[in-house]
Amino acid sequence: MKPVRVGICGLGTVGGGTFNVLTRNADDISRRAGRPIVIEQVAHRSIHPDCDITGINATTDVFEVANNPDVDVLVELIGGYDIARELVLTAIANGKHVVTANKALIAVHGNEIFRAAHEKGVIVAFEAAVAGGIPVIKSLREGLGANRIEWVAGIINGTGNYILTHMRDEGRAFEDVLAEAQALGYAESDPTFDVEGIDAAHKLTILASIAYGVPLQFEKAFTEGISRITAEDVEQADNLGYVIKHLGISKRTDQGLELRVHPTLIPKERLLANVHGVKNAIAVMGDAVGPTLYYGAGAGAEPTASAVVADLLDVARDITTDHHYRVPYLAFSGIDEDVSQLPIMPMEDITTAYYLRLLAVDRPGVLARVATILAEQGISIEALIQKEATEGELVPIILLTHRTKEKQMNEAIREIEAMADIAGPVTRIRVESLDEGE
Repeated sequence: MKPVRVGICGLGTVGGGTFNVLTRNADDISRRAGRPIVIEQVAHRSIHPDCDITGINATTDVFEVANNPDVDVLVELIGGYDIARELVLTAIANGKHVVTANKALIAVHGNEIFRAAHEKGVIVAFEAAVAGGIPVIKSLREGLGANRIEWVAGIINGTGNYILTHMRDEGRAFEDVLAEAQALGYAESDPTFDVEGIDAAHKLTILASIAYGVPLQFEKAFTEGISRITAEDVEQADNLGYVIKHLGISKRTDQGLELRVHPTLIPKERLLANVHGVKNAIAVMGDAVGPTLYYGAGAGAEPTASAVVADLLDVARDITTDHHYRVPYLAFSGIDEDVSQLPIMPMEDITTAYYLRLLAVDRPGVLARVATILAEQGISIEALIQKEATEGELVPIILLTHRTKEKQMNEAIREIEAMADIAGPVTRIRVESLDEGE
């Protein structure tokens, strides 16, 4: 059969890995696709040192690839929002299929891109945009297609997981482990997207859209990072039988959908609690299948290239199929822009349990007043740890609460922080059981 001709835009870590996998495994890939998949052109500003493009048509202008009539599929691996959006829309306008690993692009501009692709009858594939080499998008979109998805929860940023793992195992401070992660190349020089949850929110937005059949709504995702987590929080969580993980969580409720990224205490026995280092894992609860877990390398050159090339295989298989009969981009046909029937819930309406840590003057009546404030907001205490202190010394108080609404906890924290005997802000970390029976 006629070869599928590919133009790769970006030859950095993922682009170089994709080039190498396509070249090295060309025979097996062709047999799986039923036709050869050949690299027609590449565009790059720099080239990954392990990537040899000798004899390949190369350019520094990505739009040359998008306008090349000999390219059937444009592979977008340049990252970012604006140029990537223009590049992908140009390729689509020219009738080219698109494969991308760009989670920010899909989360923010995906609705526009999918509409344009549908009008032109072309494929947009983005498995590599979430969790690197883990085929979670294909699993959600196709493998779990019989299920009503109840919730999705995942460790979908390896940098944050690396930091929390080493804080727990070695009792080190956040800043210390972050510096190590940067030195090892796991974290960028500006780690904001990773440690403040923006990267995870991009990925969670995509997963939720596929899981529940709603448009991408990144702007409605609640995002909180891990930079304020201390070694003491990690230790106290351990004492209470929990592990702190930076999770993306989406749940279906009677009021709508939850879409949130934040540090979370989860029980030690949960599978997600035992995912360490830079690995990713996503748990999905379906009404028919029950709990499933997807684990593996969430980043890196060839793990991510594995997903990119898998998408190219799908494109090669479906390239001659009428677009009305292809798997929908976001799993559901005819996703409507009106999502009033399944809105994204504001964070203040979400119910969960809480871990609280506060510093108090060691004086009679302080703890009783804290308990009263919580009770007035309808919040009950499940567990309490108070350390010994010498007279006049500030003493840490650790509280674990039962489930309550976020807005009630917000008001309780505001009142507690206003107490004269409380020093500094109250640390609040949400607690989730992620019970397989939920």
